[in-house]
Amino acid sequence: MPKASDLKRGMVVEVNDEPYSVKEIEVRNPSSRGASTLYKIRFNHLKTKQKRDETLKGDDFLKEVDCERKVLQYSFKDDDGYTFMSLDDYEQYTINASDIEDESGYLVEGLEGVVSVLLDGILVAIELPAAVAMEIVETGPSIKGASATARTKPAQLSTGLEVQVPEYIEQGDVIKINTVSGKFMSRA
Repeated sequence: MPKASDLKRGMVVEVNDEPYSVKEIEVRNPSSRGASTLYKIRFNHLKTKQKRDETLKGDDFLKEVDCERKVLQYSFKDDDGYTFMSLDDYEQYTINASDIEDESGYLVEGLEGVVSVLLDGILVAIELPAAVAMEIVETGPSIKGASATARTKPAQLSTGLEVQVPEYIEQGDVIKINTVSGKFMSRA
């Protein structure tokens, strides 16, 4: 049974006997002495997709839902949603685009290491790898000698996602993006 302080995005827990996945976690440290840290958590119901906000103390316990986890590879997007394939048995799983709208900007064809959450054999949520390599399709011109400064410029990636990159990065470069923070890490 995980504590509220141990929750991570993508975990599946039980709230009022219903399965919810953790979408966002906001940590609040009250300024008064002796006050405990509060965790404002946004949950999504796995079946109805209804949102639920809860504020929990760090030592509140939640019951983890028994789900099957499988490592998948992203295959393609079509009208039905996003399709993933298991490299072990080549079984395919599809999830609606609205269910993974936050993660969809990081999905490039052939992306491996995507952890799926299966509830009764149905794909209900995904967890991305910590970092994803993506190509820059549009950015401003690079500036020589800009590696000494910490200035950044916007860059658009192949999936339409926009991130801030250092000024020395050029169009066509492949870079690593942190999927949790959405920030530039390094060249790939």
